[in-house]
Amino acid sequence: MRHIRGLSSKLPLFSHGRDADDRYAEKEKLSRGRLYTGNGTRLSSFLGRLGRTRRRQRLGLVGIVLVLLLAFGFFAPPLRRTYRRTSWLGGGGKYVVILAANQGGGVMEWKGAREWAIERDSVRNKKAYVAKWGYELEIVDMSTKKRYAHEWRESWEKVDTIRNAMRKYPNAEWFWWLDLNTFIMEPTYSLQSHIFSDLIKTTYRDINIYNPLNIAHPPNASYLDEITRSPVGDGLASSINLIVPQDCGGFNLGSFLVRRSAWTDRLLDIWWDPVSYEQKHMEWEHKEQDALEYIYTNQPWVRSHLAFIPQRLCNSFPPGACGDKGDDPNIHYQEKDRDFVVNMAGCEWGRDCWGEMYNYRQLSNKLNRSRWERFKGWFSEGKERREDTKENTEHSG
Repeated sequence: MRHIRGLSSKLPLFSHGRDADDRYAEKEKLSRGRLYTGNGTRLSSFLGRLGRTRRRQRLGLVGIVLVLLLAFGFFAPPLRRTYRRTSWLGGGGKYVVILAANQGGGVMEWKGAREWAIERDSVRNKKAYVAKWGYELEIVDMSTKKRYAHEWRESWEKVDTIRNAMRKYPNAEWFWWLDLNTFIMEPTYSLQSHIFSDLIKTTYRDINIYNPLNIAHPPNASYLDEITRSPVGDGLASSINLIVPQDCGGFNLGSFLVRRSAWTDRLLDIWWDPVSYEQKHMEWEHKEQDALEYIYTNQPWVRSHLAFIPQRLCNSFPPGACGDKGDDPNIHYQEKDRDFVVNMAGCEWGRDCWGEMYNYRQLSNKLNRSRWERFKGWFSEGKERREDTKENTEHSG
Protein backbone atom coordinates (compact mmCIF):
# COMPACT_ATOMS: atom_id res chain seq x y z
CA MET A 1 0.00 0.00 0.00
CA ARG A 2 2.98 2.28 0.62
CA HIS A 3 3.95 2.37 -3.06
CA ILE A 4 0.34 3.14 -4.06
CA ARG A 5 0.26 6.13 -1.72
CA GLY A 6 3.58 7.27 -3.23
CA LEU A 7 2.12 7.20 -6.74
CA SER A 8 -1.06 9.01 -5.74
CA SER A 9 0.92 11.74 -4.05
CA LYS A 10 2.54 12.62 -7.38
CA LEU A 11 -0.78 13.11 -9.19
CA PRO A 12 -2.05 16.74 -9.78
CA LEU A 13 -4.35 18.20 -7.17
CA PHE A 14 -7.68 19.87 -8.12
CA SER A 15 -9.53 22.58 -6.24
CA HIS A 16 -13.03 21.34 -5.39
CA GLY A 17 -14.48 24.50 -3.89
CA ARG A 18 -16.66 24.82 -0.88
CA ASP A 19 -20.03 23.93 -2.40
CA ALA A 20 -21.09 20.63 -3.78
CA ASP A 21 -21.83 22.12 -7.24
CA ASP A 22 -18.31 23.52 -7.50
CA ARG A 23 -16.80 20.10 -7.11
CA TYR A 24 -17.93 18.99 -10.58
CA ALA A 25 -16.95 22.17 -12.50
CA GLU A 26 -13.95 21.90 -14.80
CA LYS A 27 -11.96 24.66 -13.18
CA GLU A 28 -9.02 24.29 -15.56
CA LYS A 29 -11.21 24.92 -18.62
CA LEU A 30 -13.09 27.78 -17.04
CA SER A 31 -9.93 29.70 -16.20
CA ARG A 32 -7.73 28.57 -19.07
CA GLY A 33 -6.02 31.52 -20.78
CA ARG A 34 -7.44 34.04 -18.29
CA LEU A 35 -6.22 35.70 -15.17
CA TYR A 36 -7.35 33.65 -12.20
CA THR A 37 -8.90 35.92 -9.60
CA GLY A 38 -10.98 33.61 -7.49
CA ASN A 39 -14.38 32.00 -7.72
CA GLY A 40 -16.83 34.30 -9.60
CA THR A 41 -15.69 37.58 -8.09
CA ARG A 42 -16.74 40.94 -9.53
CA LEU A 43 -13.18 41.58 -10.65
CA SER A 44 -13.13 38.44 -12.78
CA SER A 45 -16.43 39.29 -14.48
CA PHE A 46 -15.23 42.87 -15.13
CA LEU A 47 -11.99 41.66 -16.64
CA GLY A 48 -13.90 39.20 -18.83
CA ARG A 49 -16.19 41.94 -20.14
CA LEU A 50 -13.17 44.16 -20.72
CA GLY A 51 -11.46 41.46 -22.76
CA ARG A 52 -14.56 40.91 -24.88
CA THR A 53 -14.92 44.67 -25.43
CA ARG A 54 -11.33 44.99 -26.56
CA ARG A 55 -11.76 42.08 -28.92
CA ARG A 56 -14.83 43.70 -30.47
CA GLN A 57 -12.96 46.99 -30.77
CA ARG A 58 -10.11 45.29 -32.55
CA LEU A 59 -12.49 43.62 -34.97
CA GLY A 60 -14.26 46.93 -35.58
CA LEU A 61 -10.95 48.67 -36.23
CA VAL A 62 -9.94 45.98 -38.70
CA GLY A 63 -13.31 46.38 -40.47
CA ILE A 64 -12.88 50.15 -40.69
CA VAL A 65 -9.39 49.77 -42.17
CA LEU A 66 -10.68 47.30 -44.76
CA VAL A 67 -13.52 49.64 -45.74
CA LEU A 68 -11.09 52.54 -46.12
CA LEU A 69 -8.76 50.45 -48.24
CA LEU A 70 -11.62 49.34 -50.47
CA ALA A 71 -12.86 52.92 -50.81
CA PHE A 72 -9.37 54.11 -51.72
CA GLY A 73 -8.99 51.37 -54.29
CA PHE A 74 -12.41 52.13 -55.74
CA PHE A 75 -12.01 55.88 -56.02
CA ALA A 76 -8.27 56.41 -56.55
CA PRO A 77 -7.87 57.66 -60.15
CA PRO A 78 -5.18 55.21 -61.36
CA LEU A 79 -6.98 52.16 -59.97
CA ARG A 80 -10.34 53.53 -61.04
CA ARG A 81 -9.07 53.87 -64.61
CA THR A 82 -7.78 50.30 -64.48
CA TYR A 83 -11.01 48.65 -63.38
CA ARG A 84 -13.14 50.85 -65.65
CA ARG A 85 -11.06 49.75 -68.64
CA THR A 86 -11.68 46.04 -68.05
CA SER A 87 -14.41 44.38 -70.09
CA TRP A 88 -15.98 42.69 -67.05
CA LEU A 89 -16.22 45.86 -64.90
CA GLY A 90 -16.39 49.05 -66.95
CA GLY A 91 -15.66 48.21 -70.56
CA GLY A 92 -13.84 51.51 -71.14
CA GLY A 93 -11.12 49.84 -73.21
CA LYS A 94 -13.61 49.49 -76.09
CA TYR A 95 -13.83 53.27 -76.64
CA VAL A 96 -11.35 55.72 -78.17
CA VAL A 97 -11.84 59.49 -78.20
CA ILE A 98 -10.15 61.16 -81.18
CA LEU A 99 -9.33 64.85 -80.86
CA ALA A 100 -7.83 66.97 -83.63
CA ALA A 101 -5.20 69.42 -82.37
CA ASN A 102 -3.00 72.10 -83.95
CA GLN A 103 -5.56 72.62 -86.69
CA GLY A 104 -4.49 76.15 -87.51
CA GLY A 105 -0.75 75.78 -87.16
CA GLY A 106 1.86 75.80 -89.88
CA VAL A 107 -0.27 75.27 -92.98
CA MET A 108 -3.01 77.85 -93.43
CA GLU A 109 -2.44 80.42 -90.71
CA TRP A 110 -0.51 81.29 -87.57
CA LYS A 111 -2.00 80.54 -84.17
CA GLY A 112 -2.26 83.28 -81.59
CA ALA A 113 -2.58 83.24 -77.80
CA ARG A 114 -6.35 82.69 -77.92
CA GLU A 115 -6.05 79.74 -80.29
CA TRP A 116 -3.46 78.13 -78.04
CA ALA A 117 -5.69 78.75 -74.99
CA ILE A 118 -8.65 77.10 -76.73
CA GLU A 119 -6.54 74.09 -77.61
CA ARG A 120 -5.16 73.82 -74.07
CA ASP A 121 -8.62 73.91 -72.47
CA SER A 122 -10.11 71.47 -74.98
CA VAL A 123 -7.28 68.94 -74.59
CA ARG A 124 -7.38 69.20 -70.79
CA ASN A 125 -11.14 68.64 -70.84
CA LYS A 126 -10.85 65.47 -72.94
CA LYS A 127 -7.92 64.12 -70.90
CA ALA A 128 -9.89 64.47 -67.66
CA TYR A 129 -12.91 62.75 -69.20
CA VAL A 130 -11.08 59.70 -70.57
CA ALA A 131 -9.11 59.35 -67.33
CA LYS A 132 -12.36 59.20 -65.39
CA TRP A 133 -13.94 56.47 -67.51
CA GLY A 134 -10.92 54.47 -68.67
CA TYR A 135 -11.14 55.38 -72.38
CA GLU A 136 -8.26 55.92 -74.76
CA LEU A 137 -7.48 59.42 -76.08
CA GLU A 138 -5.89 59.91 -79.47
CA ILE A 139 -4.74 63.51 -79.94
CA VAL A 140 -3.88 64.06 -83.59
CA ASP A 141 -1.49 66.80 -84.63
CA MET A 142 -2.98 67.98 -87.90
CA SER A 143 0.13 69.93 -88.88
CA THR A 144 1.96 66.64 -89.47
CA LYS A 145 -0.79 65.05 -91.58
CA LYS A 146 0.47 66.11 -95.00
CA ARG A 147 -0.20 63.05 -97.14
CA TYR A 148 0.52 64.25 -100.65
CA ALA A 149 3.31 66.32 -102.17
CA HIS A 150 1.13 68.18 -104.65
CA GLU A 151 -1.84 69.10 -102.45
CA TRP A 152 -3.00 69.35 -98.84
CA ARG A 153 -6.49 68.20 -97.89
CA GLU A 154 -7.22 70.99 -95.44
CA SER A 155 -10.14 69.88 -93.19
CA TRP A 156 -10.25 66.52 -94.98
CA GLU A 157 -8.22 64.54 -92.45
CA LYS A 158 -10.98 62.96 -90.34
CA VAL A 159 -11.41 59.81 -92.41
CA ASP A 160 -7.68 59.09 -92.64
CA THR A 161 -7.24 59.82 -88.93
CA ILE A 162 -10.00 57.38 -87.97
CA ARG A 163 -8.43 54.62 -90.05
CA ASN A 164 -5.07 55.22 -88.38
CA ALA A 165 -6.71 55.11 -84.93
CA MET A 166 -8.35 51.78 -85.76
CA ARG A 167 -4.95 50.36 -86.61
CA LYS A 168 -3.37 51.79 -83.47
CA TYR A 169 -6.08 50.44 -81.11
CA PRO A 170 -6.95 46.98 -82.47
CA ASN A 171 -9.02 46.01 -79.42
CA ALA A 172 -11.27 49.08 -79.46
CA GLU A 173 -14.77 48.87 -80.90
CA TRP A 174 -16.10 52.46 -80.98
CA PHE A 175 -14.27 55.64 -81.99
CA TRP A 176 -15.68 59.03 -81.00
CA TRP A 177 -14.48 61.97 -83.08
CA LEU A 178 -14.55 65.40 -81.42
CA ASP A 179 -13.62 68.72 -83.00
CA LEU A 180 -11.25 70.96 -81.10
CA ASN A 181 -13.99 73.55 -80.44
CA THR A 182 -16.02 71.10 -78.36
CA PHE A 183 -16.33 70.90 -74.60
CA ILE A 184 -17.66 67.99 -72.53
CA MET A 185 -20.02 69.72 -70.14
CA GLU A 186 -21.02 66.68 -68.08
CA PRO A 187 -17.98 64.48 -67.34
CA THR A 188 -20.14 62.31 -65.08
CA TYR A 189 -21.91 60.89 -68.16
CA SER A 190 -20.22 57.80 -69.52
CA LEU A 191 -20.68 56.82 -73.16
CA GLN A 192 -22.05 53.48 -72.03
CA SER A 193 -24.84 54.92 -69.89
CA HIS A 194 -25.57 58.00 -72.00
CA ILE A 195 -25.63 56.47 -75.48
CA PHE A 196 -24.77 52.79 -75.77
CA SER A 197 -26.91 51.29 -73.02
CA ASP A 198 -29.90 51.39 -75.38
CA LEU A 199 -29.00 52.37 -78.95
CA ILE A 200 -32.51 51.68 -80.17
CA LYS A 201 -33.87 54.46 -77.94
CA THR A 202 -31.01 56.95 -78.22
CA THR A 203 -30.80 56.80 -82.04
CA TYR A 204 -33.19 56.76 -84.99
CA ARG A 205 -32.69 55.12 -88.39
CA ASP A 206 -35.44 56.85 -90.38
CA ILE A 207 -34.10 60.22 -91.54
CA ASN A 208 -37.65 61.43 -92.13
CA ILE A 209 -37.92 62.04 -88.38
CA TYR A 210 -35.61 65.03 -88.92
CA ASN A 211 -34.62 65.67 -92.52
CA PRO A 212 -33.25 69.18 -93.14
CA LEU A 213 -31.72 68.06 -96.46
CA ASN A 214 -35.03 66.60 -97.71
CA ILE A 215 -33.36 63.36 -98.76
CA ALA A 216 -35.83 60.87 -100.25
CA HIS A 217 -36.01 57.88 -97.94
CA PRO A 218 -36.23 54.91 -98.05
CA PRO A 219 -34.83 53.94 -101.47
CA ASN A 220 -37.38 51.97 -103.46
CA ALA A 221 -35.45 50.47 -106.39
CA SER A 222 -36.75 47.00 -107.23
CA TYR A 223 -33.30 45.40 -107.23
CA LEU A 224 -32.67 46.28 -103.55
CA ASP A 225 -33.32 43.80 -100.76
CA GLU A 226 -35.99 44.29 -98.12
CA ILE A 227 -33.60 45.56 -95.45
CA THR A 228 -32.22 48.25 -97.74
CA ARG A 229 -35.74 49.31 -98.74
CA SER A 230 -36.82 49.47 -95.10
CA PRO A 231 -36.75 52.95 -93.51
CA VAL A 232 -35.12 51.48 -90.36
CA GLY A 233 -32.94 48.76 -91.89
CA ASP A 234 -33.13 45.57 -89.85
CA GLY A 235 -33.98 47.54 -86.69
CA LEU A 236 -31.18 45.93 -84.67
CA ALA A 237 -28.65 47.85 -82.61
CA SER A 238 -25.93 45.41 -83.68
CA SER A 239 -26.15 46.65 -87.28
CA ILE A 240 -25.44 50.31 -86.39
CA ASN A 241 -21.89 51.17 -87.46
CA LEU A 242 -22.02 54.96 -87.79
CA ILE A 243 -23.84 57.44 -85.51
CA VAL A 244 -24.21 60.99 -86.81
CA PRO A 245 -26.08 64.03 -85.43
CA GLN A 246 -27.86 66.51 -87.69
CA ASP A 247 -28.05 70.28 -87.30
CA CYS A 248 -30.16 72.81 -89.17
CA GLY A 249 -28.09 72.32 -92.32
CA GLY A 250 -27.71 68.56 -92.43
CA PHE A 251 -25.11 66.09 -91.18
CA ASN A 252 -22.69 67.45 -88.57
CA LEU A 253 -19.33 65.79 -88.01
CA GLY A 254 -18.17 67.89 -85.09
CA SER A 255 -19.08 64.97 -82.84
CA PHE A 256 -19.85 61.54 -84.28
CA LEU A 257 -19.15 57.85 -83.54
CA VAL A 258 -17.81 55.07 -85.75
CA ARG A 259 -17.78 51.35 -85.05
CA ARG A 260 -15.10 48.94 -86.20
CA SER A 261 -16.58 46.60 -88.83
CA ALA A 262 -16.14 45.39 -92.42
CA TRP A 263 -18.89 47.83 -93.44
CA THR A 264 -16.93 50.69 -91.86
CA ASP A 265 -13.76 49.73 -93.75
CA ARG A 266 -15.69 49.81 -97.00
CA LEU A 267 -17.28 53.16 -96.20
CA LEU A 268 -13.98 54.79 -95.19
CA ASP A 269 -12.35 53.63 -98.43
CA ILE A 270 -15.09 55.21 -100.52
CA TRP A 271 -15.24 58.30 -98.31
CA TRP A 272 -11.49 58.90 -98.72
CA ASP A 273 -11.40 58.06 -102.43
CA PRO A 274 -8.95 60.50 -104.10
CA VAL A 275 -10.93 60.39 -107.36
CA SER A 276 -14.10 61.63 -105.66
CA TYR A 277 -12.07 64.28 -103.89
CA GLU A 278 -10.51 65.57 -107.11
CA GLN A 279 -13.85 65.72 -108.88
CA LYS A 280 -16.04 67.12 -106.12
CA HIS A 281 -13.95 68.95 -103.50
CA MET A 282 -14.62 72.35 -105.08
CA GLU A 283 -18.39 71.72 -104.83
CA TRP A 284 -18.32 70.28 -101.31
CA GLU A 285 -18.00 73.35 -99.12
CA HIS A 286 -18.12 71.35 -95.88
CA LYS A 287 -15.52 68.81 -97.01
CA GLU A 288 -16.07 65.31 -95.50
CA GLN A 289 -19.49 66.35 -94.27
CA ASP A 290 -20.82 67.04 -97.76
CA ALA A 291 -19.05 63.92 -99.04
CA LEU A 292 -20.87 61.74 -96.49
CA GLU A 293 -24.20 63.33 -97.38
CA TYR A 294 -23.52 62.57 -101.04
CA ILE A 295 -22.63 58.95 -100.28
CA TYR A 296 -25.74 58.53 -98.09
CA THR A 297 -27.95 59.95 -100.83
CA ASN A 298 -26.52 57.96 -103.72
CA GLN A 299 -25.38 54.69 -102.13
CA PRO A 300 -28.39 52.78 -100.70
CA TRP A 301 -26.21 50.17 -98.94
CA VAL A 302 -25.00 52.87 -96.54
CA ARG A 303 -28.41 53.67 -95.07
CA SER A 304 -29.12 50.35 -93.35
CA HIS A 305 -26.03 50.72 -91.14
CA LEU A 306 -26.13 54.46 -90.38
CA ALA A 307 -28.12 55.85 -87.47
CA PHE A 308 -28.84 59.41 -86.44
CA ILE A 309 -28.72 60.73 -82.90
CA PRO A 310 -30.62 63.75 -81.55
CA GLN A 311 -28.16 66.61 -81.67
CA ARG A 312 -28.36 67.61 -78.03
CA LEU A 313 -27.35 64.13 -76.87
CA CYS A 314 -23.77 64.66 -78.04
CA ASN A 315 -23.40 67.90 -80.02
CA SER A 316 -25.39 70.85 -78.65
CA PHE A 317 -24.87 74.24 -80.27
CA PRO A 318 -24.44 77.61 -78.53
CA PRO A 319 -26.39 80.72 -79.57
CA GLY A 320 -25.08 82.02 -82.87
CA ALA A 321 -24.87 78.57 -84.49
CA CYS A 322 -28.05 77.72 -86.43
CA GLY A 323 -29.73 80.92 -85.23
CA ASP A 324 -28.64 83.94 -83.24
CA LYS A 325 -31.27 83.52 -80.52
CA GLY A 326 -30.22 80.03 -79.56
CA ASP A 327 -33.77 79.02 -78.73
CA ASP A 328 -34.22 75.87 -80.80
CA PRO A 329 -34.91 73.09 -78.24
CA ASN A 330 -33.65 70.45 -80.69
CA ILE A 331 -30.30 72.09 -81.40
CA HIS A 332 -29.12 74.56 -78.77
CA TYR A 333 -27.56 73.86 -75.40
CA GLN A 334 -29.96 73.78 -72.44
CA GLU A 335 -28.43 74.25 -69.01
CA LYS A 336 -31.47 72.94 -67.16
CA ASP A 337 -31.26 69.63 -69.04
CA ARG A 338 -27.51 69.29 -68.42
CA ASP A 339 -26.58 68.60 -72.05
CA PHE A 340 -23.57 66.33 -72.53
CA VAL A 341 -21.37 68.21 -75.06
CA VAL A 342 -21.39 71.71 -76.52
CA ASN A 343 -19.85 72.35 -79.94
CA MET A 344 -18.87 75.95 -80.71
CA ALA A 345 -19.38 75.26 -84.43
CA GLY A 346 -18.58 78.17 -86.73
CA CYS A 347 -17.30 80.38 -83.92
CA GLU A 348 -14.34 81.42 -86.07
CA TRP A 349 -16.75 83.18 -88.43
CA GLY A 350 -17.62 86.36 -86.56
CA ARG A 351 -17.91 84.95 -83.03
CA ASP A 352 -15.50 84.77 -80.10
CA CYS A 353 -14.28 81.16 -79.86
CA TRP A 354 -12.21 81.77 -76.73
CA GLY A 355 -15.03 83.67 -75.01
CA GLU A 356 -17.49 80.85 -75.67
CA MET A 357 -15.01 78.17 -74.55
CA TYR A 358 -14.27 80.11 -71.34
CA ASN A 359 -17.94 80.65 -70.50
CA TYR A 360 -18.91 77.02 -71.02
CA ARG A 361 -15.88 75.82 -69.08
CA GLN A 362 -16.87 78.00 -66.12
CA LEU A 363 -20.48 76.82 -66.36
CA SER A 364 -19.39 73.16 -66.41
CA ASN A 365 -17.20 73.70 -63.35
CA LYS A 366 -20.13 75.32 -61.55
CA LEU A 367 -22.62 72.60 -62.45
CA ASN A 368 -20.29 69.78 -61.43
CA ARG A 369 -19.08 71.10 -58.08
CA SER A 370 -18.85 68.73 -55.15
CA ARG A 371 -21.05 69.22 -52.09
CA TRP A 372 -18.19 70.83 -50.22
CA GLU A 373 -17.50 73.21 -53.11
CA ARG A 374 -21.19 74.11 -53.32
CA PHE A 375 -21.23 74.80 -49.59
CA LYS A 376 -18.14 77.03 -49.85
CA GLY A 377 -19.71 78.84 -52.81
CA TRP A 378 -22.96 79.35 -50.92
CA PHE A 379 -21.06 80.66 -47.89
CA SER A 380 -18.89 83.08 -49.91
CA GLU A 381 -21.90 84.33 -51.88
CA GLY A 382 -23.79 84.93 -48.64
CA LYS A 383 -20.81 86.82 -47.23
CA GLU A 384 -20.63 89.02 -50.35
CA ARG A 385 -24.34 89.76 -50.13
CA ARG A 386 -24.01 90.79 -46.49
CA GLU A 387 -21.08 93.07 -47.30
CA ASP A 388 -22.99 94.64 -50.18
CA THR A 389 -26.00 95.21 -47.93
CA LYS A 390 -23.78 96.81 -45.28
CA GLU A 391 -22.16 99.15 -47.83
CA ASN A 392 -25.54 100.17 -49.24
CA THR A 393 -26.81 100.89 -45.73
CA GLU A 394 -23.76 103.05 -44.95
CA HIS A 395 -24.11 104.99 -48.20
CA SER A 396 -27.81 105.61 -47.66
CA GLY A 397 -27.15 106.70 -44.08
